[in-house]
Amino acid sequence: MKRISALSVLVSVLISCSEKPVGQNNEKDSAYTQKADSVLNLMTLEEKIGQTVLFTSGWDVTGPSMDDNYKEYLKKGSLGAVFNAFTTKYNRELQEIAVEDTRLGIPLLFGYDVIHGHRTIFPIPLGESASWDLELMEKTARVAAIEASAEGINWTFAPMVDVARDARWGRIAEGAGEDTYLGSLIAGARVKGFQGDDLSANNTILACAKHYAAYGAAMAGRDYNTVDMSENELRTTYLPPFKAALDAGVATFMNSFNDLNGVPATGNEFLLRDILKGEWAFNGFVVTDYTSLNEMVPHGYAKDEKQAGEIAMNAGVDMDMQGGIYMKYLKKSIEEGKVSEADLDDAVRRILEMKFRLGLFDDPYRYLDEKREKEDILNDEHLEIARDAARKSMVLLKNKNKVLPLSPDRKVALIGPLVKDEKNIIGNWAAAGDRGGTAVSVFEGFEERVGKGNFLYAEGCKLTGDDISGFAEAVATAKKADVVVMVVGELEGMTGEAASRTDINIPGKQKALIEAVKNTGKPVVLVLMNGRPLTLEWENNTVDAILEAWWPGTMGGHAVTDVLYGDYNPSGKLTVSFPRTVGQLPLFYNHKNTGRPVNPGDPDQKYVSRYLNTPNTPLFPFGYGLSYTDFSYEVAVDKERITPADTLTVTAKVTNTGNRDGEEVVQLYLHDKVASITPPVKQLKGFEKVFIRKGETATVKFELSAEDLKFYGPDLEWKYEPGEFELFVAGNSDMPFTHSFELVAE
Repeated sequence: MKRISALSVLVSVLISCSEKPVGQNNEKDSAYTQKADSVLNLMTLEEKIGQTVLFTSGWDVTGPSMDDNYKEYLKKGSLGAVFNAFTTKYNRELQEIAVEDTRLGIPLLFGYDVIHGHRTIFPIPLGESASWDLELMEKTARVAAIEASAEGINWTFAPMVDVARDARWGRIAEGAGEDTYLGSLIAGARVKGFQGDDLSANNTILACAKHYAAYGAAMAGRDYNTVDMSENELRTTYLPPFKAALDAGVATFMNSFNDLNGVPATGNEFLLRDILKGEWAFNGFVVTDYTSLNEMVPHGYAKDEKQAGEIAMNAGVDMDMQGGIYMKYLKKSIEEGKVSEADLDDAVRRILEMKFRLGLFDDPYRYLDEKREKEDILNDEHLEIARDAARKSMVLLKNKNKVLPLSPDRKVALIGPLVKDEKNIIGNWAAAGDRGGTAVSVFEGFEERVGKGNFLYAEGCKLTGDDISGFAEAVATAKKADVVVMVVGELEGMTGEAASRTDINIPGKQKALIEAVKNTGKPVVLVLMNGRPLTLEWENNTVDAILEAWWPGTMGGHAVTDVLYGDYNPSGKLTVSFPRTVGQLPLFYNHKNTGRPVNPGDPDQKYVSRYLNTPNTPLFPFGYGLSYTDFSYEVAVDKERITPADTLTVTAKVTNTGNRDGEEVVQLYLHDKVASITPPVKQLKGFEKVFIRKGETATVKFELSAEDLKFYGPDLEWKYEPGEFELFVAGNSDMPFTHSFELVAE
């Protein structure tokens, strides 16, 4: 087909495209907007609608349905983007159709779920957040972008920035845990990693903040479920990480599956037009989640799919993922006056601008370099970063009698269904990761560290099922060892999307295996691989040490061994509370007090807010994590009273009092004693991860101003109020307040 080249139109556009933050509202006469408009003016109504359509290629279906006709749609100019397509060869084939066989030759976007790595897989995001290392998380996102872009991908559906406080929800694995402050910082770091400093570079990709909004608060921790909350809670807890992503320049947003206060997020004008595109001035584009547009019909919010499409476009949804509704019905809806063409134009303009920012109109094949594909995938540098990220993400939960680190002269028995595992170790949402030859198992890690034949092994049982025939071999193997390392946990499919669970114990017969091995009298070290907090009260009372390794990724086996033998001193801290029992959920450290709070000194009180059969407190609190060394704190504040014009300096002298060098996450928590909205019992307000040599002291300073004391009041005004505050600086959230100060009016 002879086509009119959209590229030729741009010759006359002679405006310099100086980089401005992506996602923030630029002037209407910006270079990118003018270029997008120059193409938009050439487009027919059908071609405009085509840019709002996104279909999966069928390579890696991640939802309930697919349409095998996506190539036919592409030839007709009815697709603006394709997802689940990668490799330079395959994506070049699709891009050639878009560029060579359609009238205007508008290039495609290629999206993929690059959640925690592409080929080189890093720890799951919840695990990586436990590193509290923002530089590291930006670096792993950068590597993921380099690898994904080398295989033709220029858009990732990450980061997930949902605050999540219910471990039953499988998608807790994809986020940064329960805290808004920390989650906001991590959101910004990951956006910067994916998008780099210049989107026109061919090793950067568009990021996507998801799931907008409040998906982490789904009732009962059940995926796709309803969310009902006050606007104050929405703005205080669930929206800030999205705003942080936007401030970092995120190019796209994905709306969530849930309804919010009765209105599905996909058709929620308040979220999309009032806040995102209005109040926040977002100028990127919004994409639905997989068929979430269609799902407004079973929600009972639209009578049919045509009406659902009208609701979504009017609300501000720019691109329809997999639903096909815009493609089928939007033209008729515009002709009937139920959707304005101006709103469609705005959606298409946003999509085209991102294609210009990526440089796709200059070179549609810039992400399709076979040389890069060979050089930038799974190279030594990326694998070393993956190993470092994995060990920094691990959290030492227990270490009785200092059974860890392992001594090289002690005979170790490796027991458990995950010792030799290379499939589950890279976790859920592992993109193009290899669940076979590339991933390093714990068994292989031990072979490298201590040599083949220098340790014992027995599987014991499978991850699930009732077969205990391997118990006898496991017990016999344990008896021959000085210490037993048991590697247990979840199947990777037990976390992630559509993986909500009401039972968050270690599954199958693994607990029985632990008991059988422990009954030998040998010290037992538990290495956990999982994507969510588990209920571990029995295990904590039974075994000698517990290392939370999460799903550690491609180099997980080496990283586990590094930590167990002390080649790396564990430094991870939990970013989500571990419950004692599932009945405590949702559970989070920064809850509010009640009018009848529990007195910790009287656990048998009646008529207070407590359970009869378990404490209110978590088994392991937010911010918690042990080290092979010890740290002591000396804290001082420079003022007892501040005005809104002042700054309070909090100084913490942290001394490594143990016998090993180590890292400590120094955490500052604050409590507003009285406010016009009931305040949380404590809030994280600052942290710094510091490396301290044994016997040495590091000084960490935090500065607090009235800006740090602001909150949303009853009228939703973002403000501070004069009053009394208390604080502490420590290595976890479960510590007493040690200092106080007062904010006074000027």
